[in-house]
Amino acid sequence: MAKIDLVMPKMGESIMEATILKWTKNVGDRVEEDETILEIATDKVDSEIPSPVDGVISEILFNVDDVVEVGKVIAVISTEGEESSDNGHANTTQPVESVKVAAPVAETPDIPKSQPAPQPVAQPVAHAATSGSVKSGDRFYSPLVKSIALKENIGQAELDSVPGTGNNGRVTKKDMITYLANRSSSPAVTTAPQTNGQHTATPSAPAVKAPSAPAVSVSGNTEIVEMDRMRKLIADHMVMSKKVSPHVTSFVEADVTNLFNWRSKIKGKFAEKYGEKITFTPIFIEAVVKAVKDFPMINVSVDGNNIIVKKDVNIGMAAALPSGNLIVPVIKNADYLNLPGLTKTVNDLANRARGNKLKPEEIQGGTFTVTNVGTFGNVMGTPIINQPQVAILALGAIRKKPAVLETEHGDVIAIRQMMFMSLSYDHRVVDGFLGGSFLKRIATYLEDFDASRDI
Repeated sequence: MAKIDLVMPKMGESIMEATILKWTKNVGDRVEEDETILEIATDKVDSEIPSPVDGVISEILFNVDDVVEVGKVIAVISTEGEESSDNGHANTTQPVESVKVAAPVAETPDIPKSQPAPQPVAQPVAHAATSGSVKSGDRFYSPLVKSIALKENIGQAELDSVPGTGNNGRVTKKDMITYLANRSSSPAVTTAPQTNGQHTATPSAPAVKAPSAPAVSVSGNTEIVEMDRMRKLIADHMVMSKKVSPHVTSFVEADVTNLFNWRSKIKGKFAEKYGEKITFTPIFIEAVVKAVKDFPMINVSVDGNNIIVKKDVNIGMAAALPSGNLIVPVIKNADYLNLPGLTKTVNDLANRARGNKLKPEEIQGGTFTVTNVGTFGNVMGTPIINQPQVAILALGAIRKKPAVLETEHGDVIAIRQMMFMSLSYDHRVVDGFLGGSFLKRIATYLEDFDASRDI
């Protein structure tokens, strides 16, 4: 009788853990291949995890609401339709084969670097036993938390003082990010140097978080609403992006009258021919793809002192969820899609994003992101880069405005359909010339749109 280890899968770039939301199967239940066993959640998407084989659930190793690192075994499935325990029918002389589903390789966590003032070096968390959880008193620490502590030179006494929000008060990656964000202005716990293998007892101040603005209400007429899980993780991701990338934002105004009139003229025929409603989004993405091909150094990421140039053009499109949170599904190989193909893909991803039906692979691998703030009636925005990308485009609302037109008979003032676009970019690798030229090229493609284009 073979046993199959079900591991926590890799759900996306920089995602190191996931939360178990629900077990749909119990120990002893039979499962078929590809049948859902449990539901999990990350900061990107909620997903269903299927069974890799036909068999019976023999062990469940984690509970609902547990946060589990990628690659860890979360359940064991016995094949041949029998439970792992001997029920009198199994052939106990047959050797048991242990087959593991390939676990993804965990990435180095994206943790913002703290820059504490000069201080005595704390005794770091021991390097021994970095492959498993370590216990300090009654508290356990995961390998991920330990690696962060080692990287940030956090001593054991200081680590013990970090508030934990995980199961049974355990410290999670989110707790460490929050603590490190405040640590720069906080005194760290220090220990005296060892003498003859022993510590000299010296008084030390406990780690104190940086003071935060008190929640003051003059009238008392307030309501405290705790962030949901996704909002907390989005907040962490946004703070991390601003810490990692020096943001610069450029703006341009484009005359999209020809494009606007063309869509108004053909949208009925387009829907009849392709069965899809054409919005402005796929038309904008088509122009973005052309500009990316013209300026490939905007389609990169940064790894230390290296620039990784992406050959694939995978466009992320920020979509608002009914909860108010955001998610970024990705149009893979957008440069291989024509306008009808882009329209179909955009509509499909947007609809399934709102219905929480996206697959994990559909929110991974983006190389450039577009967000349409015009959907909310905003004329422009300064978006935050979606790490590890280096640029993000915001599309403003299209509005009628008086504009100066150059004609063969002289300049005239006319009513035109105008819009602002803004590009936020990582100034480590994208300077003003590249960022500004790329943004202007997108505007040029939109302004030069062929109003007689056939569908």
